[in-house]
Amino acid sequence: MVSAALEYVRTPLPVAEEAEALNPRQVGTASATKTTGLNPPTEPASRPTRRDPYFDNVKYLAILLVAMGHLWPLVIEGSRATRALYMFVYTFHMPVFILISGYLSRSYTGRPDQMRKLLTGVALPYVVFEVAYTLFARYGTNDPEKPISLLQPFYLMWFLLALFIWRLTTPLWRTLRWPLAVSLVVGALATLTPGIGPTLEFARVLQFLPFFVLGLCMKPGHFLFLRRRGPRALAVLVFAGALPFTYWVTPNIPLNWLYRSRSVQEIGLAWWPGLIRAGALFCCTLVLVAAFLALVPGRRYWFTVLGAGTICGYVLHGFLIRGAQYAGLFDRYPSLSTPIGRVAVTAAMLVIMTLLCTPPVRRVMKCVTEPEMKWAFRRDVTEPRPRLTRVATTSGPESAAVRADDAPRLR
Repeated sequence: MVSAALEYVRTPLPVAEEAEALNPRQVGTASATKTTGLNPPTEPASRPTRRDPYFDNVKYLAILLVAMGHLWPLVIEGSRATRALYMFVYTFHMPVFILISGYLSRSYTGRPDQMRKLLTGVALPYVVFEVAYTLFARYGTNDPEKPISLLQPFYLMWFLLALFIWRLTTPLWRTLRWPLAVSLVVGALATLTPGIGPTLEFARVLQFLPFFVLGLCMKPGHFLFLRRRGPRALAVLVFAGALPFTYWVTPNIPLNWLYRSRSVQEIGLAWWPGLIRAGALFCCTLVLVAAFLALVPGRRYWFTVLGAGTICGYVLHGFLIRGAQYAGLFDRYPSLSTPIGRVAVTAAMLVIMTLLCTPPVRRVMKCVTEPEMKWAFRRDVTEPRPRLTRVATTSGPESAAVRADDAPRLR
């Protein structure tokens, strides 16, 4: 389940702002530029921004965990170790995507061009693949009457719908004085409210909401802090301790706690102890998310480019897993559920997910995941809004706001 949709939230903020915090050696130059109010003479303002490799690395590594979270339930029976790994990964893999989505949504204000990207990059893929997965289920389950409902997301499509809702509400959270505290209250109330039901997956939308708002509240310096030597060493210790702890507690924790699709009463607890357990789970998830983000490398590697195609891996890998389930593949071949078989199918899925995120697949899927659709919008919506910068005037210390494209001519 993804997080970017996954690709849509790739770089809505100026990358220069992130580079200032995530590349300490460039801070001096960036600070001088802000102080003078002038653009660096060697980098025109109209130059295309570069992607930050750190966030692409986060998305690629997280999408691999998403695939594992969908694969392992098919081979989990009879293996406590597999169940423990499944619980461990499921505790934090979606919160990572949601937090990063929130962080990369900080500049969203609801401008027409941003709304266009939201519709074409999130809403359209949701509609297309919601219909596609439902038709696939009709064929796989021999149920031609299975209804198509855009209000009740099927399988992994819930994340795209949730991302659409969270992104729409971003201006609201940006106006509140204590957005994180309010989102925690909303999430707690959703945890204690039975009967929200599957419509719009509202239980998940509200219970995962604090992670999105936390991302909105984060700054580049927070990620820089996590990637220092001390937090990285602590993250290794956290993972080293969390894995055996998960193995120890796995028989006593229902998997429904991880999905956040039900209230505590529906899971089988009274509201007060249920709220305490939900709070403890939230804290554990937050620690694991921080540890994961601390261990992700910030340099460019061979897999960095794959972070731009995680939306393709997300929406396509479900067909493979559901197809194997509909075909009864793991029932017909019990060897796949042995220790060696589990390792083999896990390795195969990692390779498949990597291939699904490659640029050729992204180009083929662009008509669905990143369509332009200029014909559907007014011209003033399809054209990007001119970025403003401030340049010094010759008549005094005052500065005038001008189009960024004009700045080189005025220097």
